[in-house]
Amino acid sequence: MEIKDNVALVTGGASGLGRAAVEHIVANGGKAAIVDINEEKANDVIAQLGDENVIFINTNVMEEDSVKNALSVIEDKFSKLNFVINCAGTGYGARILGKKGPHPLDIFKFIIDLNLVGTFNVMRLGAELIDKNDPDSDGEKGVIINTASIAGYEGQIGQSAYSASKAGVIGLTLTAARDLARHAIRVNTIAPGIFDTPLMQLAKDENKVALLETTQFPHRFGNPKEFGQLAGHIINNSYINGETIRLDSAMRMTAK
Repeated sequence: MEIKDNVALVTGGASGLGRAAVEHIVANGGKAAIVDINEEKANDVIAQLGDENVIFINTNVMEEDSVKNALSVIEDKFSKLNFVINCAGTGYGARILGKKGPHPLDIFKFIIDLNLVGTFNVMRLGAELIDKNDPDSDGEKGVIINTASIAGYEGQIGQSAYSASKAGVIGLTLTAARDLARHAIRVNTIAPGIFDTPLMQLAKDENKVALLETTQFPHRFGNPKEFGQLAGHIINNSYINGETIRLDSAMRMTAK
């Protein structure tokens, strides 16, 4: 599909990988709705890209009514939705059995709810709005791109909640693509490695060094712009469907 003159919903679009996706959409002639809870950072994006191109909708992706409201705002503002790019999520570090006892169950449930259930919630409701579109010249109605992580394949010590949530996103990809094929909607997932995002900047220096040692080439952190570029390519390339694409400089995460 073409990005130009089309509309993207981007969860977590106020910062990091989500912001890069928003910037790529707008740079290529599209419109974007930032579905996030960080209004201050979202306003920074709008100030940069223009309120005619980007809107912000304060949304909890884990709640059905909140997402339905966001989709209603998008339909009222832009009259359509073509792309869903799910970037909202977070992590938590704790061993299954640590010095203070077992991993907190409520936190495990929260990470699964945000990273996996939230992704599914936005995908299922967004697909309903995308399905209203007339097919384009290639027969497509829209594209959904979810965000997993290489931790979904190679979770490190202390990443049980995060790894499980991202493995769930990976496992959901092909089934979702098959479910939505009859509606002419493609579904793919990006599994990033280590990227220079605000979340990564909070990490301890020794942890950053250890992660960088496992990168191959380029031997550096990923630039969020590269995530946006891959999302754009997935949208443009109509034959990519049901696939999880690693974006990680050939790194493989070690145990710790």
